[in-house]
Amino acid sequence: MSARAGETFDTARALADVRGLLAGPVPEAGPVVAEGEPDTGEWTATAGPGFRIVPLWEGDSLTGVYESEWHEAVDASESHLAGLAAELDREWGPHHVVPLHVPMLRHQRGVPVEPLFEALFSEDLYGDLTVWGPVDGTGRWVALGVGHSDGDAPLVLAALVSLRSVTVPDTDDR
Repeated sequence: MSARAGETFDTARALADVRGLLAGPVPEAGPVVAEGEPDTGEWTATAGPGFRIVPLWEGDSLTGVYESEWHEAVDASESHLAGLAAELDREWGPHHVVPLHVPMLRHQRGVPVEPLFEALFSEDLYGDLTVWGPVDGTGRWVALGVGHSDGDAPLVLAALVSLRSVTVPDTDDR
C-alpha cells in the first residue's frame, strides 16, 4: 500500500507532484531506501543512487474484482497515466517508452539489475516506463509507470526522477 491509497486521481495535483519531484533533492550515491508513513508504514518514496520514486495515485483493491471490473480498473490507471503523459508532453516534448521486460526477466532469474530497476520492482512497479529526458535545463530524466504486485493488489501510478538516463537495458547478460 502507498500513502496515496483512497485518494481520487487529480491531474493537476499529479503534475505538481511531478514538477516538485523534478526540482527536489535526489541522492547522488548511497543505498536504496524505501520511506513510509510513520504511523502506517504506507510507502511514500524510494530513493537510491541517482534517483527518487514516489507514488502519485493508488487505485482500489482488486480483491474479488474479476473480468470487466478488473479491466475497467486497469483502463482507469492507464487513462490516468496517458492524461498525465499528454500534459507533460505539452510541457517537455514527446516522451518515449522504456520497456521493463529485460530487467524484470533478469531480476526473476536472480541476475543483478540496476538499483533503479530493483527499486521499481521492490514496489511492484513492473509496467513499462513513459520517459522524458533529459528535461530542459535540469539534466534530469523523469518517468511514469503503473504496476501492481498481483491480480488482487491495487494499481499504483508512480513517478521517478533520475540524474542518469533512463534507457532500455542491454540484453546481454554476461
